[in-house]
Amino acid sequence: MRRTFRYVEPLSDARTPLADFFSILPSVILSTELQWNRYNLAMIVPLAPTSTRKLDEATEKIQTRLCRLVGQAIADYRLIEDGDKVMVCLSGGKDSYGLLDILLVLQRRAPIRFDLIAVNLDQRQPGFPEHVLPQYLTRLGIPFHIESRDTYSIVKRLIPEGQTTCSLCSRLRRGHLYRIATELGATKIALGHHRDDIIETLFLNLFYTGKLKAIPPKLRSKDGRHVVIRPLAFVKETDLARYAERRGFPIIPCDLCGSQEDLKRKKVKAFLRQWEGESPGCSDSIAAALGNIAPSLLMDSRLFDFKSLTAAAEHQAEGDVWLDEEPSD
Repeated sequence: MRRTFRYVEPLSDARTPLADFFSILPSVILSTELQWNRYNLAMIVPLAPTSTRKLDEATEKIQTRLCRLVGQAIADYRLIEDGDKVMVCLSGGKDSYGLLDILLVLQRRAPIRFDLIAVNLDQRQPGFPEHVLPQYLTRLGIPFHIESRDTYSIVKRLIPEGQTTCSLCSRLRRGHLYRIATELGATKIALGHHRDDIIETLFLNLFYTGKLKAIPPKLRSKDGRHVVIRPLAFVKETDLARYAERRGFPIIPCDLCGSQEDLKRKKVKAFLRQWEGESPGCSDSIAAALGNIAPSLLMDSRLFDFKSLTAAAEHQAEGDVWLDEEPSD
């Protein structure tokens, strides 16, 4: 069953490259005074909430931080560009609600034009409150699309009782979302994975697959037809949780299917939480390391040509500098 709702055209005006705008966004949204941006287009004021109700000071502070971090990710990885139609995947959890909310805020102030459409895939899980998202999205007044596909029965038929169903469920969901993106003409698919998800996935791969990889902020699908973006790549889960609570999002639990939580991910999450408690700031360091790779100091010959490495007269940028820079206690 498919339900497509009226698409609302955004206001049109003269705008400039989004990446350029988001590169100056942090200074803009943190200011309490009017600032003239460097394109001399318009006066930019602190970003307003997605509803007409004024935010309290604590909520506005969190929103400002989230806007800054999302804007930074958009600028660093060119996640959204002029003319994009971004399909925001909405599950009903705190992360996807926060993603949509912040993108709506940024959309109104971005100096270029991009469209947003919220999409939910109702997988026919028992007890799923199918009225919640349509009511919420209608109240916001944004375009959205709801599609019902019974992937729940498929998963239950193929996965033995008591085992984790999340992996198969995710693959089935991804296939439908790619198809929907094509049908809607979406140029980008925005997912709500945050910084904690990325770090946890890094350690899951290290511990259990023997691979040094995580979740990228931008990904092209295998068939090359879709670009997946993760604007929350720099955002901590705790900030999203606080923001969702203060904004009062109508959260839909993700365990309606009755599946056991991924025990490996649960262990990694607990491990990282304990590590952060013992060494505050280590999560920040891990996140920074994901964008600060030194291939010549690893062991993958596909990334660095070790076989051809010989002595050289000139100074090398990396070389054995690491021997002189031991981490401080």
